[in-house]
Amino acid sequence: MSVFADLVGQRLTVETLTRAVADGQAMTHAWLFTGPPGSGRSTAARAFAAALECPSGGCGQCRECRTAIEGSHADVTILATEGLSIRVEQARELAALAALRPSVGPWRVIIVEDADRLTERAADALLKALEEPASRTVWVLCAPSLQDVIVTIRSRSRHVRLRTPPVKDVAALVQRRDGVDPAMATYAARAAQSHIGLARRLARDEGARIRRRDVVRLASRIGDVADAVAAAADLASIATEESGAASAERDAREKARLMETLGVDPGARTQPPHVRAQLVALEKEQKTRATRAARDVVDRALIDLLSVYRDALVLKFGAPVELVNEDLRAEVDPVARALTPEGLLAAMDVIGTARERIAANVPPLLALEAMAIGLRLPRR
Repeated sequence: MSVFADLVGQRLTVETLTRAVADGQAMTHAWLFTGPPGSGRSTAARAFAAALECPSGGCGQCRECRTAIEGSHADVTILATEGLSIRVEQARELAALAALRPSVGPWRVIIVEDADRLTERAADALLKALEEPASRTVWVLCAPSLQDVIVTIRSRSRHVRLRTPPVKDVAALVQRRDGVDPAMATYAARAAQSHIGLARRLARDEGARIRRRDVVRLASRIGDVADAVAAAADLASIATEESGAASAERDAREKARLMETLGVDPGARTQPPHVRAQLVALEKEQKTRATRAARDVVDRALIDLLSVYRDALVLKFGAPVELVNEDLRAEVDPVARALTPEGLLAAMDVIGTARERIAANVPPLLALEAMAIGLRLPRR
């Protein structure tokens, strides 16, 4: 099976990358993959790296393919930041690595999964490496859109745009890859709005499905200011629960692994200074990651909330379009009845503003309260 098998709904992208692997004339030293969240940017980048290292151009079965996709290939480096930004020190390390020839494969491939998180100084540190790369080095940068990447970076890269895959293709992937039954796979793909990673989680995690349902139900229950404040608090609580569930176990594993690597007793009342210093550094990194995770979860919850007003607009006009929340239609109907088309669009703008404010570091609860007040349904 080809390494591109999991890149669903991206026929043109697969053709472009396959042609580049097979034909040296179609190859370039720097690529920029853009596409909406869940479209498969990271999957495309790893598959492309595997195809470049594979003797057969991406068979998906050989050791080169497997290790490249997993990120353990000697010549494939993957920077997948979990912090709020990519620091200049990290960029300098990548630039130095890019100057080296590949050690075991035909190409040295450097993947930056969140190029939109490069600080200006970090981007400057990469410029020379992008302008004058080693002959066998390939950069693959990923970002949601061209506008999210600093202009000096995007002007030096070949752009490949991924699109939102169809629901049926995402459902088929979840069904095939994760062994989910067809009905659940279809529900998860539709509720996730074709976000592949989220569809997989919804299909496998009942807690995630319950939290999403709770978010959707908020839209029909905001009638006055007290309801709005309560809804904002509920949203913040749901996001905290979601991000906490995803990170607590991982944080504990990382701490245990560090203690084991350092060869110290986890149960000791005090630790040597060098151990304490490394534990503090780990906790700081985990805190930064938790901040980003919480913001990402809030943003995802707002996208779920936005889908209610989208569905209400579909019902309002009787459009022959499938509802995102077909299984929660009883929660969408009251919103469709209460608001005019103009009111529904205004509500969507209010949610969009909240997302922008949170991305600009406004405290989430404050932004959510302002949003919820703007989403009050008119009194009957």
